[in-house]
Amino acid sequence: MDEYGIAKRGLLIRHLVLPNRIAGSFKVLDFIAKSISKDSYVNIMEQYRPCFKAYAFEELSRGIIKEEFDEVLEHAEKLGLHRGFYQKGTPHS
Repeated sequence: MDEYGIAKRGLLIRHLVLPNRIAGSFKVLDFIAKSISKDSYVNIMEQYRPCFKAYAFEELSRGIIKEEFDEVLEHAEKLGLHRGFYQKGTPHS
């Protein structure tokens, strides 16, 4: 990071949570914590919105619900991941 807090190098992992646990979020986070580093920057994203042909697949035909997102955040915290995402209960937009 430079003096302004801007990353000059490194790794940022982005993970999109999908409805009905079909993204395998727990397994993804387990892999990151065990095989990469618990200090990894992990951007856990809740922005999934069904588009185009996603409506043809029941498991993808809706956005995620708060409980689905929160369980992924809780799992990340339990694993000791702590960088790049909002902890459960932290206000965010």
